[in-house]
Amino acid sequence: MTEQTKTRFPAPLYAAAGAGDLAYQQLRKLPAVIDELSVRVNEFSGKAAASLRAANLQAGELRTKAGTADFDKLRYNATNNAVALAQEATERALAVYTALVARGERVVGTGVLGAADVVNADMVTTEEPKAVEAGAAASEPKPRKQATKAAPAPAKAAPAKRDTTK
Repeated sequence: MTEQTKTRFPAPLYAAAGAGDLAYQQLRKLPAVIDELSVRVNEFSGKAAASLRAANLQAGELRTKAGTADFDKLRYNATNNAVALAQEATERALAVYTALVARGERVVGTGVLGAADVVNADMVTTEEPKAVEAGAAASEPKPRKQATKAAPAPAKAAPAKRDTTK
């Protein structure tokens, strides 16, 4: 029996396994989230009319401010903010990816250990390898002969003569 070697899968595989496990855990919470959102929708519908009136007043004020705005300064600020937000998003994405890889390593690791136990137990209860090898050798295809000219075999040395004078 050969020793098992520790195999490490690529990080994207671990990330995919971690994402799958995270999705499974979130789907299990879905009924509770739906109940909470339905309560919030009912509460919001009563406040919607008052909010709509306030939004209309604020929209009028914003129209008057837009006529006097410095668009070059706004464009400059927007560019700087976009760069800063992109860097922050990159850092967050890297942190999420790292967390998914760690989660996937735990998920895949427990699955690999369980599978190894099953394989080891199965190996103990199966036939000897020699019986398996004999059946496999009979079913293997025979190699084809090549059409190239073979080198002549070296001449055999004549056997030494025995001394019969004794």
